[in-house]
Amino acid sequence: MESDYTPRQVAELLERDEIELIDVRRPNEHQAGRIAGDRHVELSELSAQAHTIGRDKPVVFYCRSGARSAMAAEAFLGAGYDAHNMVGGLLDWDAEGLPLEPADGYVADS
Repeated sequence: MESDYTPRQVAELLERDEIELIDVRRPNEHQAGRIAGDRHVELSELSAQAHTIGRDKPVVFYCRSGARSAMAAEAFLGAGYDAHNMVGGLLDWDAEGLPLEPADGYVADS
């Protein structure tokens, strides 16, 4: 999708506070390792939580590999949001050496 962002682009946008970053993985995955400054809304809860997601800045979804978050981004794009997917998910984020939270965080199996 042309509205996809690479992990490095997401890191830069997040640092400048220009996006809302949402992790759509399961709670155990989020606890194992996540991107600092994200918000956790499990994929199955997204539609119920949509009203809590602002439209004032782009929203970027991420998951482990980019598949679940791609579905989320597509759905939110269809609902009129400026929505994006982080390509490659947390696996690519970690592979690029970008930081995880907590300090000993890791990418959990889904």
